[in-house]
Amino acid sequence: MFTGALAAVRQTAPTAPPFAPTFSTDSTVPSATSGHTAILNALSAPATSSVPFGCPAPTTEPPPPSIPAHCPTKPESILATLSGAETPGHSVYLSRRGNSIRQHQGILQEGYTQYHADKYQHTDNPNGIINMGTSENKLCYDLLHKRVREGEETGGNRGGRVLVMCLLENMTQPDMLHIDPALLQYPDWKGHRFLREEVSRFLSHYCGSPRPLRVYPDNVSVCVLDAILIPTPFYGVITEDVHLYSGVRLFHVHLDCEPSGSGSRPFHLTVDKLEEAMRKAISEGLNVRAVVLVNPHNPLADVYSPQEMTGFLEFAKRHKLHAIVDEVYMLTVFEDTVTFHSVLSMDSLPDPQRTHVMWGMSKDFAMAGMRVGTVYSDNRDLVEALDKLGMFHGVPGPIQHQMAILLQDKDWINGKFLPENRLRMQAAHRYMTGELQSLGVPYLHRPAGFYIWADLRKYLYEPSFVEELSLWRCFLRHKVVLSCGQAFHCSTPGWFRIVFTDRQQHLTLGTFRCFSLLMIAGEENRCREMLIFFPPPFSPSSLFYPVFL
Repeated sequence: MFTGALAAVRQTAPTAPPFAPTFSTDSTVPSATSGHTAILNALSAPATSSVPFGCPAPTTEPPPPSIPAHCPTKPESILATLSGAETPGHSVYLSRRGNSIRQHQGILQEGYTQYHADKYQHTDNPNGIINMGTSENKLCYDLLHKRVREGEETGGNRGGRVLVMCLLENMTQPDMLHIDPALLQYPDWKGHRFLREEVSRFLSHYCGSPRPLRVYPDNVSVCVLDAILIPTPFYGVITEDVHLYSGVRLFHVHLDCEPSGSGSRPFHLTVDKLEEAMRKAISEGLNVRAVVLVNPHNPLADVYSPQEMTGFLEFAKRHKLHAIVDEVYMLTVFEDTVTFHSVLSMDSLPDPQRTHVMWGMSKDFAMAGMRVGTVYSDNRDLVEALDKLGMFHGVPGPIQHQMAILLQDKDWINGKFLPENRLRMQAAHRYMTGELQSLGVPYLHRPAGFYIWADLRKYLYEPSFVEELSLWRCFLRHKVVLSCGQAFHCSTPGWFRIVFTDRQQHLTLGTFRCFSLLMIAGEENRCREMLIFFPPPFSPSSLFYPVFL
């Protein structure tokens, strides 16, 4: 029986693209730390320590005729590695750990930083960068901006009854603007009880829990954590969450991009692969204490079946591992033939005391900027440990009030937001997959998430991560941000995550920029062997830039 505590958690402002799932902490602990971070901090600290669109149908209009900033035209340079920012030097004012954090650099952060410095704007900055790398849903801002309410008014025709559609700005409706003195004071660090109770009702309903999830007090006890298992590819900022905050090692369970047999699929996670990774970690002397499971998956967009999730949780129980289950994309399934099953819908969990479920507002409600998430756990000891962290990462009281009011509005959620959001995601996904097919780009056709996992290996001159990074940076110079596989610790170079949940104009122009570059890259790869016949500075790409750019 689920009797765990809920915690509303504020997630950190992204050090990398907010395309990462919104992570939160077990139970309801208002926190600016991601859930992975907070849970791992709690698990790894010594027991005696304290750890301070609307998207209309695709248009047929041709994309804008010009694209900014060509990549270099030398044949060897279109996929040549571009020099990034230099690593900051050692600071005498910081500790060794402080310098390590300051000097940390990541691919996702690099692209996101450049995007924010040069954002595309149709009128003010038409040559700016289009972001197709950050996992945000930009299709439904109009639905969030206005919440439709129906009312009846006497007068007029139809027997004196007239249906009035009151379009009120969602976040400025009177029920969203209430400020009680208690909202301006220090709250329970797990979050105000009214929000925790509302989240418990929300998750009970949408996760299909056989019994209502409850909010209870909690107690403390923490254990030592040396390493955690995590299948690759995975949302890359988990590395920053874990390494920069807690120093815990991530032990990768590498998944193969090629199916291994009948019934298998690309990047197929199985219990056998988890067992194999566990044996290898033990042979290296690691004390593995947890496994991270993301469902629906980021970046693969796989939706694991109840049978698969049960197998993973039973594996965790056999090895006494905490199972950190990230379900932040649970309402992003847009294909009618696929159903998401939360682990909270199980009649009984294999090991409820070591199973912790994370969910947040950023993906399912297209509110990445709100940085609010929750974690549900039966383990009251863990919840209390997370409570200690909450005082440093609290969600503002007025934000908690707004989120509670929003979650209460089931008529708007079920009658307007979720159905319309699903239709728009279907249309955007159909458009992007059609473009990929027209270029002959293989990809994983999956039913959830804001992104497509695409195979661009044929555009690499050689199968290396150096070439993959070069292609990624060339996209960036071509004014498009994508996310390359190595940012997700993919074991095979050449895979990219492409986000499709953007407005039609942005999606069309971003796709045009990407695909024109890929056509050039493909031609250069085919012509490289011919270069011996042409003296420098001839480049085959010079034949194609005038056509596409």
